[in-house]
Amino acid sequence: MSRVRTQVGIIGAGPAGLLLSHLLHLEGIDSVVLEARSRVYVERRVRAGVVEQPTADLLREVGLADRMDREGLPHHGFSLRFDREDHRIPITELTGSTITVYGQQEIVKDLIAARLAAGGDIRFEVSGVAVHDVETDRPRITFDGGELECDVVAGCDGFHGVSRGAIPDTVLRTFEQVYPFAWLGLLAKAEPSHEELIYTSHERGFALHSMRSPEVTRLYLQVEPDERIEDWSDDRIWDELHLRLETDDGFELQEGPVIEKGITPMRGFVAEPMRHGRLFLAGDAAHIVPPTGAKGMNLAIADVLVLSRALSALLNRGETDLVESYSDTCLRRVWRAQGFSNHMTTMLHRTPGAEDYHHRLQLSQLRYTATSSAAATSLAENYVGLPF
Repeated sequence: MSRVRTQVGIIGAGPAGLLLSHLLHLEGIDSVVLEARSRVYVERRVRAGVVEQPTADLLREVGLADRMDREGLPHHGFSLRFDREDHRIPITELTGSTITVYGQQEIVKDLIAARLAAGGDIRFEVSGVAVHDVETDRPRITFDGGELECDVVAGCDGFHGVSRGAIPDTVLRTFEQVYPFAWLGLLAKAEPSHEELIYTSHERGFALHSMRSPEVTRLYLQVEPDERIEDWSDDRIWDELHLRLETDDGFELQEGPVIEKGITPMRGFVAEPMRHGRLFLAGDAAHIVPPTGAKGMNLAIADVLVLSRALSALLNRGETDLVESYSDTCLRRVWRAQGFSNHMTTMLHRTPGAEDYHHRLQLSQLRYTATSSAAATSLAENYVGLPF
């Protein structure tokens, strides 16, 4: 078995783990990143696409935004569509900020390229990962064929990763909300049908029009949680999208070859605390938000910014205050994001079995948001992201 000594062992090569490695490198701190999947897989894994203003600013500050600024799509608003009509939320006018549409997998590509160019140690297709001795000042990560001896372990390995399980049940508390619907996501080689995102509330269920580039459209449909993707032909999906997205002013949905499709469950999840001894959780390893609020990747990036500052203070200066406050600091933002994401989800989705009273409440809420400057400003401020 090979043994390697590093300051920070990072499990997971998603945006959280890779950005943490980059930020630590800027502070002169060594790290090794372990990833179960192949490089090809993580660079092609389609996930989030909305980059909040604070996230974009951070990527620029640390030298990772050149391609995002060339190829990303800045947006100054988005539409709430209901009653067959668009109601635009002008986020830049209301907040002075923008969002940028730039795929999570593109950020991962940029991060991998930057880490490898700087001599970073990223190990793909690593199996058998386990975490040990986190209550000591010399935690270890073992894996098939090797071991990392660390000062700190960062668990950035997602909801189904091994890191969270290293925190004893007597310490860890979890909170979960499972929604009674799912999202069917479609990636199509088609020019976007609208210049901005469209969040649609329809009597048949929620629909979302988004994009990944001027040539690729990302679309979503609310479906039952037990639906099988095999039962949804491309024609059936397009027919349902046309039905839910149509308007009285003649909106035309552009179709194209389907590149990818799949069904994603909807849940909110939070694990507390996000730190136990020398083990720190970040991103989906600690929390999941329903995707309606576009917060998942941005929350992960906020986590690792807080964590990088805490670890720099600990490892470079021997200071422990930021380490000790890490979990509480992150969880304040996490619960705010949970609240916003739940608000967007319940406002826009049809709950199976709900009475007309519930649907009338949804419609009233949508109309209030579309006509009240205070409600629209609150929505916009949460959507573009809280300052870091």
